[in-house]
Amino acid sequence: MTPDKGLTYADAGVDIDAGNAMVDKIKPLVRATRRPGADAEIGGFGGLFDLKAAGFSDPILVGANDGVGTKVKIAIESGLHATIGIDLVAMCVNDLIVQGAEPLFFLDYYATGKLDPAVGAEIVAGIARGCIEAGAALIGGETAEMPGLYSEGDYDLAGFAVGAVERGALLPKDVALGDVVFGLPASGVHSNGFSLVRKIVAASTLKWADDAPFAAGQTLAQALLTPTRIYVKPLLQALKDTASIKALAHITGGGFVDNLPRILPDGLGISLDLGKIAVPPVFRWLAAKGNIAEAEMLRTFNCGIGMVVVAAASQKTEVEAALRRAGEDPILFGGIVQARDDRRVFFSGRLDL
Repeated sequence: MTPDKGLTYADAGVDIDAGNAMVDKIKPLVRATRRPGADAEIGGFGGLFDLKAAGFSDPILVGANDGVGTKVKIAIESGLHATIGIDLVAMCVNDLIVQGAEPLFFLDYYATGKLDPAVGAEIVAGIARGCIEAGAALIGGETAEMPGLYSEGDYDLAGFAVGAVERGALLPKDVALGDVVFGLPASGVHSNGFSLVRKIVAASTLKWADDAPFAAGQTLAQALLTPTRIYVKPLLQALKDTASIKALAHITGGGFVDNLPRILPDGLGISLDLGKIAVPPVFRWLAAKGNIAEAEMLRTFNCGIGMVVVAAASQKTEVEAALRRAGEDPILFGGIVQARDDRRVFFSGRLDL
């Protein structure tokens, strides 16, 4: 530094020009997510949404936020950033649809040690793809360059979604003894349990660029980065097709054991036949390589079921047909039972591990 040249923000590691370059790159990506109620233009101090233009008459707003956990480390270490943004959207909007809410808009937070506009734009492109798949407008976000807090090349993501549901359609509703339980297939590990996944990979001899032992034609990183399924549009269609869906549960962190009680009234439990689940090969590989007990698998991973649907036994044919018309492949694998002591979730059969 010389007397006629003082320190600048760039000298401290923050490049405002890089941030502006990234905004220019992502504007068309964001614009592609516009929908009734939002024009998806960025650059102001806040994003706007018009509920009346979206067609709601007496809506309840539902908000959700989430991240993608240590799955981002696989994206960072492999250099494959294209799908991690889809995960970010999925983890938020799936938590809206379980309450019957249609996702309306999404905001993202992207924090990194040193901003690479190309990487940032790739991540936002994935976020935009997820928003389009969920029918949500990407109306804003924040990019934070924080040298010293994150190492160069590292980043983290957080997402924030808001949806709406007409007052009388809020879920769960009237879950009762004897109701039946359907499961909807997962695309893979989704975005939970990746600290354990990464520990298993680290203990193996495999590198991210090696062939995945459980997915032909993909590298290990590509297979594990398979994005979380977004269940929004099929479930919105099914909810419009039938009024007989009583509850939905997104199987995320905590697996079946911790997520299913969230939709149950006091005194009721849920019983699942594990033998009915078509367990994807990735879970068999993880269980074998990590010597993971079945109970641990059930509390850490989705094990092949990413969403649970509850309906009255008398309406099971109607609900199954509605789900199939929406493009889903539901399995009937359980029912609502009495809770016993502190137990709310019961299993029969065994996972095909």
